[in-house]
Amino acid sequence: MKMKLGVVNEDIWDFFHEVYQEMVQTHQTSLFQRRHFDLPLFNSRVNRLMLQRDIQKFTNNNNVLFFEWGSELLALATRLPKRAGIVVRLHRYDVYAWFDKVDWDQVDRIILVSQAKRREFAAKYPSQADKIVVIPEAIELNKFQAHPKAYQGNLGILCHLSPRKRVYDLVLSFYELAQKIDGLHLFIGGDPRPAYLDYYVALQSLVRRLNLQDKVTFDGLVTDTAPWYHKIDIFISNSYSEGLQVSPMEAIASGCFCLSHHWDGAEELLPPENIYFTGSELQEKIIQYHSLPDAEKSRASASLREMVTQRFDVDKTKIEILQLLDEVGQSDPQRTKISA
Repeated sequence: MKMKLGVVNEDIWDFFHEVYQEMVQTHQTSLFQRRHFDLPLFNSRVNRLMLQRDIQKFTNNNNVLFFEWGSELLALATRLPKRAGIVVRLHRYDVYAWFDKVDWDQVDRIILVSQAKRREFAAKYPSQADKIVVIPEAIELNKFQAHPKAYQGNLGILCHLSPRKRVYDLVLSFYELAQKIDGLHLFIGGDPRPAYLDYYVALQSLVRRLNLQDKVTFDGLVTDTAPWYHKIDIFISNSYSEGLQVSPMEAIASGCFCLSHHWDGAEELLPPENIYFTGSELQEKIIQYHSLPDAEKSRASASLREMVTQRFDVDKTKIEILQLLDEVGQSDPQRTKISA
């Protein structure tokens, strides 16, 4: 007998493909599709009423609803008559965007991706603390394999080019570092965000004004990330805020050494010796790694990869999420929407 599972995700799917495929294989799974009617009069009102109707129907037809990301649809579902269990996985920005718009009393389980986000959420809503389950972000390890390579002094960052990622600050630190070590190169992977085109322009201008054109490369949007990681020796996360960033996991699994600014929760991703606060601390850690014999460099990278393999395997994450969904589905004996 398969439980009926309704999935709602109108946001990015980058962290969800493998989990969703497991849901499809193990449950009677349906994906919510928003309908839109283009009407000459009362367009917004009609679409709002239809959305409310469709969400209620979707709820009625499933045992459990799983929301990947907090969203308008989650907020709406929690204000309709409850006919199914509700589980949501929050990552980062959606925690802030939907804090005060969701009726959390109607949510059965809240999955957060780090202990840091759990503390933050519980401080805001102490009465919901018992519903929180921390299940870290994870990666498909088979996609990211380490290959032997000679150290070339290549630094890398891969992210959307927005102020939160602090790539501008990284370029400034790199400029100072390049005065101390010859032969370093910084690769910046990622596309500019439409809301922050000025930031992208400023980044390119900064590189020109510092005469770093031969030392900094903008790779643009990287769609096939695994080969990109293979040219990077030291991967850097320089953000001021993350949920539990996935790109460092991928980089480490691909054989990179990794350093991170101490955003809240970074200690759940990396050991203390790989975390820094200031740009000068970052430079010191890069110099230390750069100075190691090749065998020591390999051992340091391999140690990080072993940690990622043990802690951030999506095959384990899939099991944890599905077990949680089954628990919610079985917790209400009145929910009998089960199909053979």
